[in-house]
Amino acid sequence: MKATKSSLTFFMVFLALCSCQEKDKKDAVEPQKKVSKQLVKQLGITNIDSLSSASKRAIEMGYDANAEWWTKFRISDIKGDIGFEEGIVKRDPSAVIQVDGTYYVYYTKSYGKAYGFKTGDPNKKVFPWDLSEIWCAKSTDGFMWYDVGLAVGRGSKGAYDDRAVFTPEVLAHNGKYYLVYQTVKAPYLNRVKNQVGMAIADSPEGPWKKLATPILSPSDNGKWLGNEDNRFLVEEKGDFDSHKVHDPCLMHYKNKFYLYYKGERMGEEHTLGGREIKWGVAIADHIEGPYKKSPYNPITNSGHEVCVWHYQGGIAAMLTSDGPENNTIQWAADGINFDIKSHIGGRTKPPHAAGLVRSIQTEKAPLAALKWGLCFDHKNGWDYIRRFETYVQKAL
Repeated sequence: MKATKSSLTFFMVFLALCSCQEKDKKDAVEPQKKVSKQLVKQLGITNIDSLSSASKRAIEMGYDANAEWWTKFRISDIKGDIGFEEGIVKRDPSAVIQVDGTYYVYYTKSYGKAYGFKTGDPNKKVFPWDLSEIWCAKSTDGFMWYDVGLAVGRGSKGAYDDRAVFTPEVLAHNGKYYLVYQTVKAPYLNRVKNQVGMAIADSPEGPWKKLATPILSPSDNGKWLGNEDNRFLVEEKGDFDSHKVHDPCLMHYKNKFYLYYKGERMGEEHTLGGREIKWGVAIADHIEGPYKKSPYNPITNSGHEVCVWHYQGGIAAMLTSDGPENNTIQWAADGINFDIKSHIGGRTKPPHAAGLVRSIQTEKAPLAALKWGLCFDHKNGWDYIRRFETYVQKAL
């Protein structure tokens, strides 16, 4: 018997309705298999058989107060040489390493106030981190800190780092110590392209020997518009890191060296979430390079100062300040493909330029690495270093 057109239509509609009912049934039943009644109650969800998209996200992301990826921060003053001091800029602490019972940190230090770009005097300080150098401090308890002295100074005239060296990070590896940091070559202009340098020492107190050339530079694309020293005027913006590579952080990972960094783009705009800032990573077989940028760059949609640590064979990260995913904790099983694990809570914002304590056993819990560390803050117009601690963590 031939099917009529109307009967075929009825049959197709019937199949579609059945499909929709099965889908609705699956959506209603599947969460019951995965979600405990305790979690549902804690999240305040009324009916598990009728979940909104928001409720599904809450269940999936673990939006409950005891989620192991969730925390908030206390920030307090420290004692000694790296605290507040009128007239001196102290900022951007590196990770804290522990050697023979002593903690070491490296930080950006400069003197006097900054005047911006419009003075017409190329010798005047532009930013708080301009005309800066990298200093070392040490402590036995993490509260009282004493300066060791200059670690890495500015290069000689004409060198790629003759204007400023700043925002250091440190890696202890195979009995040696490696500092990576931002550099600026004079003159300091709006359109200057920052690079990343490296210095090496046999002791955490130095002396430090610089590599002769940068280990990382901005992408070589993008095109400025006209000759005005204006970083927002472009014919072509280029890659996410076409203007600057900032905040380097070196990690030994998967028998290679992963150099995480913040990229700034030529013609940067304010987009969803604020400044157009993202992170990238460059990878090398040997610690001194050469470093090759990952084809997956950029690897984040947000973040300012790079803050990363090892966890469960992957890399965890705290992204702050900029972008639509700012103030989140993320994790990547491969060190590249990051997923959001939590949003940072509490009235106290995340610490600026968090320097993590690398001697902490980070496998204890997702956020064990954040138990305490150093950061910087502002007071009366001057940057100074403080201590942060986390609380409301699970199983630390």
